[in-house]
Amino acid sequence: MSAPKQQTLASSATLAGTSLHTGEKVTLTMTPAPVNTGIKFRRVDLPDKPFINAHVSKVQTVERATTLAEGSVKVHTVEHVISALIGMGVDNAIIEMDANEPPIGDGSARPFVDCIKKAGIVEQDANRRVFEIREPIHLETANGSLITIVPDKGFRISCTQVGPNGRMTQFFSTEITPETYEKEIADARTFVFYEDVQPLLEKGLIKGGSLENAIVIKGDSVMSKESLRYPEEFARHKILDLVGDLMLGGKRIMGHVIAVKPGHGPNTQMAEKLAKLFDQTMSAIPAVNIPTGEGVMSNIEVQKLLPHRYPFLMVDRIIGFEGEFKCTGLKQITINEPYFQGHFPGHPVMPGVLQVEAMAQVASISLLRQPENQGKIGYFMSADNIKFRKPVFPGDTLIIESEILKVRRNIGYAKCRCSVNGDTTSEGELKFALMD
Repeated sequence: MSAPKQQTLASSATLAGTSLHTGEKVTLTMTPAPVNTGIKFRRVDLPDKPFINAHVSKVQTVERATTLAEGSVKVHTVEHVISALIGMGVDNAIIEMDANEPPIGDGSARPFVDCIKKAGIVEQDANRRVFEIREPIHLETANGSLITIVPDKGFRISCTQVGPNGRMTQFFSTEITPETYEKEIADARTFVFYEDVQPLLEKGLIKGGSLENAIVIKGDSVMSKESLRYPEEFARHKILDLVGDLMLGGKRIMGHVIAVKPGHGPNTQMAEKLAKLFDQTMSAIPAVNIPTGEGVMSNIEVQKLLPHRYPFLMVDRIIGFEGEFKCTGLKQITINEPYFQGHFPGHPVMPGVLQVEAMAQVASISLLRQPENQGKIGYFMSADNIKFRKPVFPGDTLIIESEILKVRRNIGYAKCRCSVNGDTTSEGELKFALMD
């Protein structure tokens, strides 16, 4: 199956209304954007019509909404717009506004979804960029908010909404696709607890708020112009916010988000963690000082020393020697490795025992390259204090370091480490014998 393509709007579409927090009249226009643009806001009411990227690095405040800022230029309450675009499958768009906050509409993402459908969606000639969650990521805040993201082959959110003193506790879980987003999430409206209304007004917020664009919860009762649209409308709206806030990490994610008592603060904190993790994962392997001449061994030269052959040669090349007893090797891990067929289907992980084998092969090269040992074979005798720190996946470049600690007759003792992008994946102490 080919990778999904990026998408943008087929044309421009406009909607107008009143903003929630500032109470200003605003006209918003969604326009197409080139590949890899992402989502950008543009203040067309200001000189030079400045842009602001929808990225967590631009987040200024998260008081009841997410605010982006670039210098003195601000855009408030961006989460519903971003959520609608991402939920409906749009990767690249420019959102032009003649005020600092989008229209609130009815408090849901429905007005933006309708605007997107009016504009239409077209596929672009570039693959969609998705960050696959490989290991659980966890965030816990002082006020009891929990967000955990675990591996999943789709994008799913399971959310438990918990109000003050446990009021209006709700749970909802759904996979996020354009179809489920429009049907299950887009119509969920924003809400506020009655005791929070006055403090928000005193802070200069929700000036445009009314029972037509927000649900007010007083005690155990719901104050609204209409009845709840879903039994779990509050949990669904929290999912709506999560879709928008997490995208501020810079990439769509493939994973299962499990959230308890989420909010814009915890959401954007998790987006920041995602952004950092993505940068670490996609950054180039730290520069290795690869020596030339006698300091490097090609794969052909490695095979002259080691008897191993496919599928058990775990060293592609030697990238450096330091003295007689320190050696660094390299192994490119590709999906073509035969063990990935069964380890594991749908979640390929390099077996830890093969990392140990790679360490042993590199360690033995340190001794086998010496003239008196040429033609011999290294036999494993023991592996001690082996620790596995992180999994190794297809696409990783495994750096294997070994240091011979001592040699007694034909017995070698080595300390070894495997790493990917500077992070240790495994380490241990090996003992092996060189035999004719």
